This record gives sequence, C-alpha cells and structure tokens, in this order.
Amino acid sequence: MTTIATSGPISAQSRGWLARAWTRNGAGYMFLLPWFIGFFGLTAGPALVSLYLSFTSFDLLTAPRWIGLDNYIRIATADPKFMASMRVTFFFVLVSVPLKLIFALAVAMALNRGIRGLPWYRAIFYLPSLLGASVAISVLWRQLFAGDGLVNSFLANFGIEGPSWISNPNYSIYTLIVLAVWQFGSPMIIFLAGLRQIPQDMYEAAELDGASKWRQFWKITLPLLTPVVFFNAVVQTIEAFKAFTPAFIISGGTGGPINSTLFYTLYLYQEAFGFFRMGYASALAWVLLVIIALFTAFSFLTARYWVHYDD
Repeated sequence: MTTIATSGPISAQSRGWLARAWTRNGAGYMFLLPWFIGFFGLTAGPALVSLYLSFTSFDLLTAPRWIGLDNYIRIATADPKFMASMRVTFFFVLVSVPLKLIFALAVAMALNRGIRGLPWYRAIFYLPSLLGASVAISVLWRQLFAGDGLVNSFLANFGIEGPSWISNPNYSIYTLIVLAVWQFGSPMIIFLAGLRQIPQDMYEAAELDGASKWRQFWKITLPLLTPVVFFNAVVQTIEAFKAFTPAFIISGGTGGPINSTLFYTLYLYQEAFGFFRMGYASALAWVLLVIIALFTAFSFLTARYWVHYDD
C-alpha cells in the first residue's frame, strides 16, 4: 500500500513534466524529425551494420559468416595493396592540402586589398569548389592531361614534347594534386573572412615602426589567422582522405598505372563492388575512420601550441 501511494504522485508528476516539456519543445522536435530519420536511417544505422559486417565474410549473395578479427589481421599482415593505397593516399594528402591552403591564402590576401569587382572575382574563384570533384570535371581533367590533350598541345607551341601525364606512373598522381589545388575556392572564402576580422590599426602601427610587408605577414597576419588555418587544415585533410571520383575516372577504376593513383577509397571500392568482399571492405572503411579520427585528435591536441585566439 505504501509503495502504491508513493509511486502514484511521482508518476503523475513525471507525466506532467513530460507534457510541459512537449508543449515547450514539441514543435522543434517535429521540425528535427526528418533529420533524426536521416541520421539514424542513413548514417548511424548503416555505420553500425558495417561495423558488424567488418567481422564477417560477406559477398552480398550469401548470409554473413562471422570470422572475428580475420579481416583486420589480413589488413595488417597480408594485404600489399592496402599498404600501396596508404602510401598513395598519404602522399596525396601531405602534398595537396598544404599547396591548396597556401594558394587559397595567397588569393585571399590579394582579394583583401580591395580590388574593384571583388564579388565577381570571389564567384569566379569559388566556382571550381562549387562544381566539386564531379564526374564531368574528372573527365575534363583526363582530357586535359591525356597524351594528345590540351596541356601537351600548349607545350608543343614552345617545342616541348610532354608525356602522357595520366598514363605515366611518375606524373599521374600530380595531375590529381593539381586538380585538388585548383578547387581552392572554399578555403579561400574562409581565409578572406578571417582576413577581414584583423584590425587594420595593427598594420598601421607596424608600418609606423618600420615593419616590412613580409614581417607584418609573419608577425600579425599569420598568428591572428591561425584559427582559420587550423579549421581549413582539418576540413581539407578529411576531404583529401575521402577523395575518390578523380582517381576513379582518370585511372578507369583501376588505380593505375602501377597503382600510382590507387587511393584508399578506390581500393575500398574495388574490394566492395569489384570483388564483392563486403565484409573486408567494411573493415577497410573502419580503418579509414580510425585514421581520420586519429589525425583529427592529433590536430586538436597540438593546436594549443600554435593556434592563437584573442585571449
């Protein structure tokens, strides 16, 4: 009798609290419902399924068979193409991301000088990023750097015989790096916004002290811009790790020549949809997730030593 008498008011109180909470926030939750459905149905749900499949042998035709850590052991010890794809991917990330950021910052600083027609220049420079690494852009890039493409036709005007850039393993990866750097519009816009936040009186004071433009850049612009550099570096590195379409189109889905354009994502695609080793491909996907997570964690841990905020 005592338990029933005690639980009754608590239950009624809880129902009243839930009713008031729904009255205050119900409309907001209803607006968020499509996002919740998309997140759990298209992101979190498939991610958990892929985690389970990474411990199985699954070929889409038969039921998954649990094999424990065999997929991960094979990745670590018996898969030479995994190491080849990692080398290509890390080289691409370590070269393309700094070059893109440097180029984007240089263009942003030029636009920040108050030139006429600034909105038009912003739109033109942002257009490649807006198009993204689409199939059409990748096909265009393949035509530009083919043996008889526009690049070699231009070089022929100066008596230079260019190689077939995309079919030569010494140059093929650099065509993808140039494509990545060409799509510098997104970090450029963010750099431009950051430059607009730097107080001009700091430059005026530096000029009165006789500081050169180069010294102003190293002592004022770059330190105050480090939060923006940090953000762009993290975002662009994650995007570089996920690059897929250009390598797929330019190499014809093979990662050639001689695995010189075998991005990690392309190798994952081959395992999943070329050989139907879905369990192994899921393990590869989770390894990539761990690599990106470790990089992001390392970036945030080291940011305290070089990222300068107002305080």
